[in-house]
Amino acid sequence: MQNITPFHVAIPVHNLDECRAFYRDVLECEEGRSSDHWVDFNLFGHQLVIHYKPKSEEELHTNPVDGKNVPVPHYGVVLEWDTFQSFSKKLEGKGIDFVIAPYIRFKGEVGEQATMFFLDPAGNALEFKAFKDMGQLFAK
Repeated sequence: MQNITPFHVAIPVHNLDECRAFYRDVLECEEGRSSDHWVDFNLFGHQLVIHYKPKSEEELHTNPVDGKNVPVPHYGVVLEWDTFQSFSKKLEGKGIDFVIAPYIRFKGEVGEQATMFFLDPAGNALEFKAFKDMGQLFAK
């Protein structure tokens, strides 16, 4: 796989302090620059920015994938297999309430992967996944 450059994603949060604590203390992301309306984080080498936005009453939407209701939209990182395993165990130990608990999706099929979904305190859906064979990332 070629060298990948970091992505940048900015997401809305209705409580900057609560979400700042979640990304810093629960997910253990290093905090970068900030203001009274936004905070930068290092999310596995990628730039995640939480931006204050008043709370929305929009409900979580899902689509079916592999017999599970996957939240849409969502974002996350494709991790190395061992990193995913240790990260998911760490989150379980911290009492994360998973939307989809860590499991193997498409078991025995093309694109087999470990995956998990959970929400941040603002209701943003996160997915972290891993492939034993990263060559399967875009396999059909």
